Amino acid sequence: MKKIVIASDSFKGSVTSLEVAESAEKAILSVFPDCEVVKIPVADGGEGTAEALVHAMDGKMVACRVHGPLMNSVHAGYGILGDGTTAVIEMASASGLPLVSEEKRNPMLTTTCGTGELIKDALERGCRRFLIGIGGSATNDAGTGMLQALGFRFLDKDGKELGQGGRILQDVCSTDRSQALPLLREATFTVACDVNNPFSGENGAAFVYARQKGADDEMIRLLDNGLKSFASVIRRQEGIDVEAIPGAGAAGGLGGGFLAFLPATLKPGIQMVLDALSFEEKIKGADLIITGEGKLDRQTGMGKTPGGILHAARKQHIPTIAIGGSIEETAALNGQGFLALFSIQPGAVSLRQAMDKAFAMQNIERTVTQFLRIIRHYRSVEEQRVRG
Repeated sequence: MKKIVIASDSFKGSVTSLEVAESAEKAILSVFPDCEVVKIPVADGGEGTAEALVHAMDGKMVACRVHGPLMNSVHAGYGILGDGTTAVIEMASASGLPLVSEEKRNPMLTTTCGTGELIKDALERGCRRFLIGIGGSATNDAGTGMLQALGFRFLDKDGKELGQGGRILQDVCSTDRSQALPLLREATFTVACDVNNPFSGENGAAFVYARQKGADDEMIRLLDNGLKSFASVIRRQEGIDVEAIPGAGAAGGLGGGFLAFLPATLKPGIQMVLDALSFEEKIKGADLIITGEGKLDRQTGMGKTPGGILHAARKQHIPTIAIGGSIEETAALNGQGFLALFSIQPGAVSLRQAMDKAFAMQNIERTVTQFLRIIRHYRSVEEQRVRG
């Protein structure tokens, strides 16, 4: 084989996408020593996206101290890619659910302020293009906290500035962008969004997601009413009907907040990442693509990293093999177009052992070596047949 691409997601809790690629590369070079190996760490817009893109595009990670979901001080970080102007931000690093202890979770109070502070920091460092992952939020404030950190103001019926959290939404009567950071006019935002939830209603942000963020029935009702009210203010002042946009309810309405007040577009997470990587250009001429994630199942081909890789590969008729810690519904995945699927586990092992980093990397190398040996054998047989 002349060129093999390795483009896997992380095996969550075990190995990073880069470590998967490094393990697979060892296997490839042991079987095909002259093969060009292209390692492309990838993610689907969720956890690990910033790190994957930083590694793939010669960037750097930046550490910040910002306000967490309850306005406490937290350490957060984001990536700046090698071009120096593209920032990759995972909102969960500043405004995520794990930052709030279970007994303190309350989406009436939690805010996306810290996410806005990360954006502000990146703007001040020269970034103008933003790739934003919005999974894992602790919030239901429709992005008002983020926007407040960027200079937007939300006012009540008396023209007084409101505070933080989902509780303010029902009291917003007008918005004021006069103090918004001027640098925002030069910026663009691509937001990774893999859900179609509307802004409000029975399938909206509050009813579907607020309970896991600490809301009870009464809070959910109040939050949903607040989202409906805020949507009407946005419609009146900004001329945008966020209620009509699929995905506006993502991350407690943060998707809608981006669309209403910033030059933003929503895009499936894996597509955002692959576009940033110029992935289709990098895989040209490949003989094989190896992808994977911790668990391969029917959802793998539907919006998750291996599915996005497969979609891009099939456009160029490149066979794709997926590896994972476990596999379910093999027939369905083969039907989606994967050439083959391989579990990396050598046999029955405990979860703890299976998740061990060194053990997983060893198993990835072993698994990839074995299926490449089969490919090498049949290629050799075919070459001999052609030579007659």
